[in-house]
Amino acid sequence: MTQSDIADFLGNLPEDRKALLSAIHQIILRDDSKVQASLGKMMGKVMILYHCGSVFKYGLASNAAHMSLHLMPIYGSAPLHEKYRKLLTQASFQKGCINFNKEQDMPLEIVRQLIQDCAAVDMAAIYQQARLAAASVKKKAPKK
Repeated sequence: MTQSDIADFLGNLPEDRKALLSAIHQIILRDDSKVQASLGKMMGKVMILYHCGSVFKYGLASNAAHMSLHLMPIYGSAPLHEKYRKLLTQASFQKGCINFNKEQDMPLEIVRQLIQDCAAVDMAAIYQQARLAAASVKKKAPKK
């Protein structure tokens, strides 16, 4: 997938979603310069996926009922999740994603702050720590 595929994806969105999702896409690329964007499928839906190396960090989707911003950093950080749940009161929070219907639900200045906070999170290091912890638990488990 190329950047023109992403531009086509965004360009084909309904008018009421096109500007908002395009703005969020640009914020992600500008404020987390380590990520690369591509189109892909997640949860059965085509969306823009953002990876840092081989590690998934964000996803941006337009679903039938709402738009979604998937954020692995808030999935793994209760303080980040709580901070933005309090700031984005019109949006619907899940464990690792925020669902919204209009720009009033996701003010772009707050989205910018969110992405800047998430950009500081090293997802590769978190995944590595989790793999090491899982391997340690596996080593300590009694053999059957």
